Amino acid sequence: MPKPLWAPWRLEYVQQADELARCIFCEPEPELLVHEGALALVVLNKFPYSSGHLLVAPKRHIGDFGALGDDEALEVHRLGALGVEALRKEYAPHGHNLGWNLGRAAGAGIEEHVHLHVVPRWNGDTSFMPVLADVKVLPEALERTAARLRPHFGRGESAS
Repeated sequence: MPKPLWAPWRLEYVQQADELARCIFCEPEPELLVHEGALALVVLNKFPYSSGHLLVAPKRHIGDFGALGDDEALEVHRLGALGVEALRKEYAPHGHNLGWNLGRAAGAGIEEHVHLHVVPRWNGDTSFMPVLADVKVLPEALERTAARLRPHFGRGESAS
């Protein structure tokens, strides 16, 4: 008989996926906030593709990528680069995916606030679980991941 997998985060996601009452970038959960800069911030994805999946967003609530100011775009990309380096030092991934999902058809889960995904990847990690069971297996609690990554943004354990 197959053993059940425990994915406690999944029910919360299914129940709230289309009903976010607040913007996770304008009101980030403190335990998921990795870094807050002058114009942008870094949070852990609460429903990550892999351990260490970061989201970098402007602080200004904006859904139009083309309306980002030059300073905002620069800070988002600089924080994305810091995220890549932090993940490299803490998790030693073999590569990274960075990208913007603009619009629901492109996979945006939060269309109202643009954000950059920074996703660490490992060779051979083709994870059959999402394909077969609609389940992701993460080896580390999100709070621990945030604590490991915060010092790489120059702020120690503090998120701001």
